[in-house]
Amino acid sequence: MDVRDYLPRDATALAAAVKAGETSAAELLQLALTQNERAQPRTNAVCRLMEREARAQLAKPASGPFTGVPFLIKDCAQDYAGLPTAYGSKALSGVVAAEHAAVVRRYLEAGLVIFGKTNLPELALKGVSDSRALGRVSNPWNGAHTPGGSSGGAAAAVASGIVPMAAGNDGGGSIRIPAACCGLFGLKPSRGLVSSGPGFGEYWFGASCEGVVSRSVRDTALALDVIAGAEPGDPFLVAEPGVVFANVMTRDPGKLRIGTTTVSPIGTEVHAEAKLAVENAVKLLQGLGHEVEEAKPDIDGAVLATSFLHIYFGQVAALVSEARAKGARREEFELLTRVLSTLGGAISAGALTTQLLKWNGFARALARFHARYDMLLTPTLAHPPVRHGEGDPSSAEQTLLDMLDRIGLLGLLTRWGVLDGMIDKIARDSLQYVPFTQLANLTGTPAMSVPLHWTADGLPLGVQFVGRLGDEARLLQLARQLEQAQPWFERLPEWVRAD
Repeated sequence: MDVRDYLPRDATALAAAVKAGETSAAELLQLALTQNERAQPRTNAVCRLMEREARAQLAKPASGPFTGVPFLIKDCAQDYAGLPTAYGSKALSGVVAAEHAAVVRRYLEAGLVIFGKTNLPELALKGVSDSRALGRVSNPWNGAHTPGGSSGGAAAAVASGIVPMAAGNDGGGSIRIPAACCGLFGLKPSRGLVSSGPGFGEYWFGASCEGVVSRSVRDTALALDVIAGAEPGDPFLVAEPGVVFANVMTRDPGKLRIGTTTVSPIGTEVHAEAKLAVENAVKLLQGLGHEVEEAKPDIDGAVLATSFLHIYFGQVAALVSEARAKGARREEFELLTRVLSTLGGAISAGALTTQLLKWNGFARALARFHARYDMLLTPTLAHPPVRHGEGDPSSAEQTLLDMLDRIGLLGLLTRWGVLDGMIDKIARDSLQYVPFTQLANLTGTPAMSVPLHWTADGLPLGVQFVGRLGDEARLLQLARQLEQAQPWFERLPEWVRAD
């Protein structure tokens, strides 16, 4: 097999080729490594090669639905025993994992050959991937633009043909955002369907979960079959799906009733291309026999965003505190991380609890919406993939925040409310391009980004579907139907296909 045979096959097909004796796991690994050598100078998608570990895997007997398929994990929460899980941070680069994360163990048991870790923003905090320690990741479709975040390295690796599928995780859109930016399929599963153990019970209070970005719906369905299910010690036991996703996704979803909106829930601007992406999706859905009408959940988006940002800030403070207890120095963290940590440290336990209690209201309101509609359709992003640095705090803001942080006044001024205007602006700026994705995280519902649109400039721009809690099967069925009606698998950047 050569690269011309490798690129047109998804992970399911590559595994079948290995099983049939048409190729070998060793040959596929070499193809992935060679493609990475081509792509890495353009994208910087892979932050740690694990060739030695991969070849050690090849020396062992393997079985499973993905046997022999090259695979990449994200350097965040996906611990690989004996290697650091650095979260894109210099401060955590020496923290070595004692054991595999459950999801990593399941990937290995499925026969996937893990040969590297993918790049991300520090602590997986942003919708762009621009770690100071690891360097920024570039979009394979246009290197001047971001591939999204926080699973930006994973998406860039898949879109550049290194692997057909890669691991990600999603705490506020971090699978769906990069999938939308890179022309890929990205599914965020329901809360608790995939274990966060053993290192975590509920990561980000259950807002974050594990999944993959892929080029085919069937790969994502099979991956979900592999990783779904509880582990001993998990905080609660989620009911088994009762279906094999790889089988059920081939069924017709039936006539669906879908509510749709392109209005930003936080009142920010939505780009014309994002609106066009949804408009075209509506036409496609109606042509397939589905009923689509303007409708949205009765949820105050600004209130939801504030609730999300409270847990976001609080989690950063906790992570930085834990890292410092292990020997990390505060100055090793990036400015934004230090600022967010200070903001999180200034939030009282009562204020955080108040915000967490609001999640119930969001979930109930979304359930009322889903009593009438099978799914909610929105843009995944409010804007096409942004250029590197777009939306960052100004130099003056960064200088002021850095000075206040270094002299210890930032926390005090925050508690006094002196910086409320600047903080609100930074928070608003951080969500202006990605205001649609946090709803599914706080409610625990499954959601997917489907690559149905490319802009006039040739950049991908996915659309998002939010489903009922536990209804991954229906989302996958619709995704498969859309994939057949408007195929995207063959769409790759021109340089990827060039010999």
